[in-house]
Amino acid sequence: MRSLSGRPARSRHGRFLAEGPQAVREAVAAHVAARAAGSAAVVLELYATAEATGRHPGIVADALAQGVRTWTVTDEVLAAMTDTVTPQGLVAVCPTATADLDEVLAARPRLVALLDRVRDPGNAGTVLRAADAAGADAVVLTAGSVDVFNPKCVRSTAGSLFHLPVVVGVPLHDAVRALQRSGARVLAADGAGALDLDDLADAAATGAAAPVDLAAPTAWLFGNEAAGLDDAGRAAADAVVRVPLHGRAESLNLATAAVVCLYASARAQRRRAR
Repeated sequence: MRSLSGRPARSRHGRFLAEGPQAVREAVAAHVAARAAGSAAVVLELYATAEATGRHPGIVADALAQGVRTWTVTDEVLAAMTDTVTPQGLVAVCPTATADLDEVLAARPRLVALLDRVRDPGNAGTVLRAADAAGADAVVLTAGSVDVFNPKCVRSTAGSLFHLPVVVGVPLHDAVRALQRSGARVLAADGAGALDLDDLADAAATGAAAPVDLAAPTAWLFGNEAAGLDDAGRAAADAVVRVPLHGRAESLNLATAAVVCLYASARAQRRRAR
């Protein structure tokens, strides 16, 4: 179990750990929904301390009702199984299942987050959580990005990993072309972009003409934390958009920029749908 904190073991066994009541609650809820729909299991095993079972009886009861193998363990055993300093009493073992890009695009998504070579698990998890909160339909991570099942990434999603499809390992240009064929406009978020996000948001709010319609189906492309997007990545996008900096900060970090961009599109799309 402890070895699943490393990528080789996760790849070999096809399993990862979801730790803590929030992540485990969402995993079990996703498992219940999946089994009701006749889909594959989301939770394979559940480990809980007696104290955690007392604090979160519904989580354990739902897992047991679905036939999930469940064990009561001591704090010491749970600590040996995980890589967190202070485990919160609940650990679920889940399959490392990801979505297929073609199947995701067949549903005609209106909002997608596309991460290119994002390496920091905390950043990737936070963007995935932000995409879920903004109502995005999917998250796509290109080849060379962090393993989405990294323990820090899983914790950073706060359960959102179980809420929306996540596609991994797709070459950037293949992902961009597929998104464009599905009807989505790919917008690259870059500090040197020719278009200003505030201007686009103002146009969407007033119905004024703009080079980019934020209410249309959109895939936001975010680059590596340190290097950003390369020339090829910017060129592949339909437009390059900058988040304006009104203060003295040099830039926004990846996760913050993603929140701003995704919510700008989500707000425009919600307004259009009214």
